[in-house]
This record gives sequence, structure tokens and C-alpha cells, in this order.
Amino acid sequence: MLTPDAMMAFFAAALLLSIAPGPDNIFVLTQSALFGVGAGIITTLGLVTGLCVHTTAVALGVAAIFQTSALAFTLLKVAGAGYLLWLAWLSFRAGASTTDVADGAASGTGSNFPGYMTLYRRGIVMNVTNPKVSLFFLAFLPQFCDPARGSVALQVLSLGVLFMLATIVVFWTVAALGGRLAVWFNRSKRGQVMMQRVAGCVFVGLASALLLSGR
Repeated sequence: MLTPDAMMAFFAAALLLSIAPGPDNIFVLTQSALFGVGAGIITTLGLVTGLCVHTTAVALGVAAIFQTSALAFTLLKVAGAGYLLWLAWLSFRAGASTTDVADGAASGTGSNFPGYMTLYRRGIVMNVTNPKVSLFFLAFLPQFCDPARGSVALQVLSLGVLFMLATIVVFWTVAALGGRLAVWFNRSKRGQVMMQRVAGCVFVGLASALLLSGR
């Protein structure tokens, strides 16, 4: 069982790490700027679901595969980069919405809106296909565990839940900011197209950074 002091220290650290600019919060900002605050919230839930996978992998020792196997690490990051490039392609080919998304962006409508389930799946895939998350959890979570206080696996799972809560707090704030941008950009057809192109460039940048990352 984790001590209250350890839990508070970990939660504070998790908040700071979630605030630091990274691919996940940039992804949330991009989706909410395109489709409104609701899209950012749903995307966050997808990312958090992905964190469940990474946390479980660390608790069961599976995440160590990405630390010891260059092939496994490379295959997963190539898959993740490929998915981001596919999202970039969708953004580059998207035009202006056929509806008035000055209102529609805030409510998750418009001809370019992919649907909430699609956004949720995007969040999951975006997170799960980034092996750096598993390696980060593998290095970070055990630092707050104490074998003398019971099962390390259960402590890791508890820390994973705390990290998810911190992620939700920060990323939903990012989604609210992105939602304001969505209303502003979607006042005109030109603004809609420009935001799609910006999103495409962001996805290409994230894919490049993932491909160039090492263990």
C-alpha cells in the first residue's frame, strides 16, 4: 500500500509532467481546436485508456521488452508514426465544413467531424503505439514503489491511476483552450482550412519526432 505522502508527491509530479509540452497534450489541443472542446475531452479519454495498457504492461513486466528489444521498439514506433502520417493526410485533404461550424465546432458537428468514437480510438492508438510511454512508465513508476509495503505490481497500478487522473485534469484544461480556438478559427471557411493544414503539419512533426526517438 502506498503512503499518502508518496501518493501526493507522485500526483504533483504527474501534474507537472502532464503540463510539459509533449505529443499527447499537443494531440488533444489539435483535436479540440479542429472539432471543439468535446472532441478534446473524448480524445483525452482515449489517451487515458492507452495509459491503462502501458500501466498494465509495466505491472506485468511486459514493458521491459521495449527496453531490451530494439526490434520491438522500432516496430511499435514505426506503426505509431505511420498512424500519425495517416492523420496528417486526412487533415491535408480536408476542406472547409459544409455547415456553419462557428457553432458546430463547439458541439462536435460539421462535415469534417469524424465522430466521437473515432476520436476515442485515435487517442488509444496514438498512446499505445508510442513505446516511449512504456519506457517512461518503466523508469518512473517504480521510483515511488516500496517492496516492503506490499505487492509492487499493485503499487504500480495505483500509481498509474493517479497519473491518469492528473492527465485528465491537465488535458481537459487544454481541451477547453482548444475549444476556444475552434470557435475562433471556424468563423470562416478560410480559417477552417488553415486549421486543418496546421493540424496536418503538427501530425507530420509528431511522426518525425517519434521516428527519430531512441530508447
